[in-house]
Amino acid sequence: MAEYKSDLLIMGSGPAGYTAGIYAARAGVNSLIVTGSSKGGQLIRSGWVENFPGFVEPISGFDLMDRIYQQAVNLGVKLIDDEITEVDFYDNPFVCSSAGGNSFISKSIIIATGASVKWLGLPSEQKYVGHGVSSCATCDGFFYRGKEVAVVGGGNSALEQALYLTNYVEKVYIIHRRHSFNAEKVMQQRIFENRKITIFWNNVVDEIIGTENPLEVSGIKIRNVKSDKRKYLDIAGVFVSIGHHPNTEMFRRYLHLDAGGYIVTKAHSCATDIAGVFAAGDVCTPYRQAIIAAGCGAKAALEAIHYI
Repeated sequence: MAEYKSDLLIMGSGPAGYTAGIYAARAGVNSLIVTGSSKGGQLIRSGWVENFPGFVEPISGFDLMDRIYQQAVNLGVKLIDDEITEVDFYDNPFVCSSAGGNSFISKSIIIATGASVKWLGLPSEQKYVGHGVSSCATCDGFFYRGKEVAVVGGGNSALEQALYLTNYVEKVYIIHRRHSFNAEKVMQQRIFENRKITIFWNNVVDEIIGTENPLEVSGIKIRNVKSDKRKYLDIAGVFVSIGHHPNTEMFRRYLHLDAGGYIVTKAHSCATDIAGVFAAGDVCTPYRQAIIAAGCGAKAALEAIHYI
């Protein structure tokens, strides 16, 4: 067990966390990033990124985060591969404990712990996670070459995953509970033009079917929410992409969270209702865009530097 002291502790290593660290390092602040359980954040599981400024050609989410990481390291940002599991915001300096048994003491904190995948909530879903059920097409799509799979969801992330999967699979079924997508028009157009993709509008997944030995998915039962008509799809994989929830439960005792679990910050600021504690990225905004998270990280760092 080790004790780390800093003027600024940054929780999380996605675009918000890394950017906050870059700004703090350039300002000469004694800062430290605790990377969290998902180093690089959700973006490392993304496919191609086309809307991050400065890149003429698309760049993979993994490569983008690797470049931001390398920039942070080159500027002298200190990183600890650990995860904060408990915080004490009652007194300043703040004290945080980690999964690795370490103690972190800091005058100010930036919370950039990001968001986690929402699951369908089916017992059969959890049974087959890692055995045909996934939330990451870029991680697992390769294993379904020549097979048929389903993507559940209708936002940008779901459509992005569906398009990525067409590079490997024979057929992609998109299961969406509504009658239209909630995604960028350019993404929708690519979906409609792709012959490998079939859409089931107004449908939900009732059950995921599979074998026991070996443990693997063999199909899904879907249901039309308007007609109650049921259908079985013979598929090898299910990719769930129905949204995310902010990783903020640990802070509920201390900070004001809204109905969606997002940290509430002061108007035009990253400051929370505790002096010295700031929030950035997906913990306080539902947009889930790398550029917004990065900008928020820069803003939080500037405010934290001023506070220190």
